[in-house]
Amino acid sequence: MTTTVEYVNPPGLAPAQGLYSQLGLIRQGTPCLVAGQLAVGDAGEVVGVNDFAAQFARVFHNLKSTLEAAGGGCHSIAKMTTFLTSADSIPEFMRLRAELFPTLFPDGVYPPNTLLIISRLVKPEFMLEVEAVAAL
Repeated sequence: MTTTVEYVNPPGLAPAQGLYSQLGLIRQGTPCLVAGQLAVGDAGEVVGVNDFAAQFARVFHNLKSTLEAAGGGCHSIAKMTTFLTSADSIPEFMRLRAELFPTLFPDGVYPPNTLLIISRLVKPEFMLEVEAVAAL
């Protein structure tokens, strides 16, 4: 696997406020824009209605599957944007991310991520969405 993205925490900046880097540099490869991934199952159903952990797992499953279908993987991610529909979900998001990210990014370096709290997603049952920019 060729490294196409370099994660950087430039000197002089405050430490990241979570499991992310301040900067992702695409060193080679074709930029790939991944649409926001939702908790949608294989048959198009909403997965985990009222269950944040189930939706979190499905969203990252779908993100990983999308990248793999394009010939990449989580190592290809240059930046993510995460949308939550409730600030009350932040602690659970942080806990679940702390459990999952070491398996997706085994070197312990994480891509930049912007976390936004919004009023709702395309369907009110969805609790989070994650989009990404990757390099393939």
